[in-house]
Amino acid sequence: MPVSYSFIYRLLFFILFILGSSSETQTSNSTSNATNKLAIFVFGDSTVDPGNNNFIQTPFRSNFPPYGENFVNQIPTGRFSNGRLVTDFAASYAGVKENLPPYLDPSLSMDELMTGVSFASAGSGFDPLTARLDGVISIPEQMEHFREYKTKVETVIGTEKTEALLKKAVYVISAGTNDFVVNYYGASGIRRYSYSIPSYSEFLVQQMQLFIQELQDAGARKIVIVGVPPFGCLPIAITLYSNHILDHNRECITTMSSVAQDFNQIVTQRVKEMQRIDSKIYHVDIYKTLMDIIRDPKKSGFNKVDSGCCGTGLMEVSCLCNAESRLCSNVSEFVFFDSVHPTERTYFLLFKAIIPTIDLILQSN
Repeated sequence: MPVSYSFIYRLLFFILFILGSSSETQTSNSTSNATNKLAIFVFGDSTVDPGNNNFIQTPFRSNFPPYGENFVNQIPTGRFSNGRLVTDFAASYAGVKENLPPYLDPSLSMDELMTGVSFASAGSGFDPLTARLDGVISIPEQMEHFREYKTKVETVIGTEKTEALLKKAVYVISAGTNDFVVNYYGASGIRRYSYSIPSYSEFLVQQMQLFIQELQDAGARKIVIVGVPPFGCLPIAITLYSNHILDHNRECITTMSSVAQDFNQIVTQRVKEMQRIDSKIYHVDIYKTLMDIIRDPKKSGFNKVDSGCCGTGLMEVSCLCNAESRLCSNVSEFVFFDSVHPTERTYFLLFKAIIPTIDLILQSN
């Protein structure tokens, strides 16, 4: 019995309808699942930049060997270390994703975007001038990228689901070191001519407060402020500001580290003042953990604390630490990978120290 063409057309239409409905359901489920997950958004400097500087015109990059030699597949991603950062370990621990990607990576999928990205830029700081000096992305510009991100997500899942995603998310801010080491104490020392240390610290805290307020207004409810490290103990700081550059008496610059400690105390107090009924701000202290490691390196299994693994370890950072540089034989024995940035092992120990805070944040979801 011949089959009518009308029956065939109806059958084809039915099949296409079913396939289309299935596809829409899968897309809907995908975006719905993404909004139910925890997202992490990161802002700041090289301590939390996974490679945003790869996509801008700046010399402050690390997307070449030996950076990333212990990362997945030995890929130099743009992280200023031999491996992962604290935020990578935290994202994995929280079950969000193994590593936080850079927002500017054009290959990111929408699912990848909706579970969190880093907007950070190596060389940046709370002071907008710091970013301009280094030719990188300032924190106000990182905020603009976040607003752009929000618009992108809204076009896919709608305003209501986007607001829910942002409300549930965790926001991490790590900055301040470049402001002091580069912008204040550095060769240009521009801010030294118009600010004392106390007044400059106050200026930076005010910039931080403005940024936090913008995040809160944009929907942030869980914000983490990472304290600055004892930057007087950075190998490059010891080299530049110590009278013992090459001898065995390469000790931390106490006055600089004291400034870092004082700055952290001011931030801690301001954070308390900025709490809102509908939001929580956490201050994470990495100063003590890193200082404990530096004062007693053997306890943590380190042998070298006053120089980096790359090159001489005294000055090398970014392009000065490259494929031609001599590397230490055992990177896990070094606190610092280059003259500024910690090794993956150091970052992991810093991560372990903040697990109680991470647990507290996760329990609040």
